[in-house]
Amino acid sequence: EVQLVESGGGLVQPGGSLRLSCAASGFTFSRYRMSWVRQAPGKGLEWVSAINSDGGTTSYADSVKGRFTVSRDNAKNTLYLQMNTLKPEDTAVYYCSKTGDRGQGTQVTVSS
Repeated sequence: EVQLVESGGGLVQPGGSLRLSCAASGFTFSRYRMSWVRQAPGKGLEWVSAINSDGGTTSYADSVKGRFTVSRDNAKNTLYLQMNTLKPEDTAVYYCSKTGDRGQGTQVTVSS
């Protein structure tokens, strides 16, 4: 059974940082491209970032480019999202995902 468990969310002031983690199990993590997506209150899912299977290629939505960094540790079956210079509009539930699967999400709230 595929399991994706996000953690690291919380309440942070504008300009602050958070690091999200996603622990993966039930599949061969190192073979899959992984993504982060988010859902703000009252809005649909928004793709945030992706990383290929070996971590050598990353991509970002324009809204987070230059502020967020995706990475992975295939030895630990873990995906990360370093989020810097956070803005109120980054407030959302953040999910890690692979094709066909998504975790339960972790809430990120950016507010003073």
